[in-house]
Amino acid sequence: MGRVTEATNRANNAAASNPASDPANTEAAGRSRSDTSGTLVDAEVDELPAAEPTRVSSRRGLVFLGVCLVLIGLNLRTVFSSFAAVLPEIRSDAGLPGWAVVVLTTVPVTLLGVFAPLAPVLARRFGAERVLLGAMAVLTAGLLLRPFELPGAGHLPALLAGTAACGAAIALCNVLLPGLVKRDFPHRLGLMGGLYTTAICASAALGAGFTYPVFAASGEWTAALWFWALPAAVVLFLFLPLAVRQRHPRHQAVADGVNVWRSAVAWQVTIFMVLQAMMSFSVFAWLAPILRERGVDGGTAGLIVSASIVLQMLGSLFAPALAARFRDQRAINTVVALMTGGGFALSIFGPLDFIWVWTGLLGLGQGSLTAVALTMIMLRTRDGHTAAHLSGMMQGVGYGVGSTGTLMVGQLHQVTGSFAAAGVLFLVVGALAAVFGFRAGRDRYIGG
Repeated sequence: MGRVTEATNRANNAAASNPASDPANTEAAGRSRSDTSGTLVDAEVDELPAAEPTRVSSRRGLVFLGVCLVLIGLNLRTVFSSFAAVLPEIRSDAGLPGWAVVVLTTVPVTLLGVFAPLAPVLARRFGAERVLLGAMAVLTAGLLLRPFELPGAGHLPALLAGTAACGAAIALCNVLLPGLVKRDFPHRLGLMGGLYTTAICASAALGAGFTYPVFAASGEWTAALWFWALPAAVVLFLFLPLAVRQRHPRHQAVADGVNVWRSAVAWQVTIFMVLQAMMSFSVFAWLAPILRERGVDGGTAGLIVSASIVLQMLGSLFAPALAARFRDQRAINTVVALMTGGGFALSIFGPLDFIWVWTGLLGLGQGSLTAVALTMIMLRTRDGHTAAHLSGMMQGVGYGVGSTGTLMVGQLHQVTGSFAAAGVLFLVVGALAAVFGFRAGRDRYIGG
């Protein structure tokens, strides 16, 4: 009875604290958002009956749930940055052809878009907590599989299969985790939203900063990649008892909200998301190799990338609050897009003596760009249903098409033998992001 009562109370608190559920209150709510909770969209908002909060037996259990959700977020980007940190060593030892490197940096991002639409479907069938548990199991298995060497086939098959498994698992977590944070912690949205988004940025920073030192200590790139299966496995076993005891009644999807696929505003926001994803995941995949090709040693390159990602955290914390203060976001969208494209190009072309400055500019711009792109979900919609549909559209198209950024960088490097062409590419991508960010930032709503 205690579990049910607490779950009911938290559900009522969630409904009372969510002004976006009432179209009359949405505009005021959107304008006043000054924390990262505005980007926490519930992917299960179309379920009938509404999904209940996770059942816990006490306040201590609720704290334990919060720790688990933050720790899950702390594992969602290591697969990208850890591979990049030791890419030269992997290529040399495993004899990877150029096309394999391109595929390995592109596939996980592509799968973020491919598997994103499946997350709400699986959650309706099995419950969001159990789907998250399954995703963490797949992520752990993928991280364990990546470094294996198959007799007669080498490392490539396991690298491909493990990386694909990680991409699919992360896609499910990306979609479902924000909704759980929002549903289970309505009274602490600012705190939990900040911890969740910071954990994801920290995940990329940890992968970039610690992978090469593990390689240097062990002498094996396989050990450096295997290392990241350990924190994923720990979270899996911590979350296991909590997830398996959840009861999940039968749910069905209901159609609500406007058709975002027919909205010009939705497409402008989505293309803005595509362009930021092209740059964001190219940073994770290629910034460390770019620095190492310029003569920076592996350990220092990892530290530079980590510092750049830490600055992303600062940008992601302050940019949404700044964006929500204005009636439109044209100026901030344009500025952060140009900062990101310019920072990326300067990291390739700028004097190496100022590389910390260039990558710092890139980090601040990229973190702010990602945050304002996600904030557009709340600022361009009037209700939670439309916000969820726009979020699904942005993740499916944004990550699916955005993966072409990592693909093009790899292809250009393979053809030209340098990253110079990629620098020009991201000047163009940054300029396009500024154009679509300007259009997406106008004070309008999807559906009129």
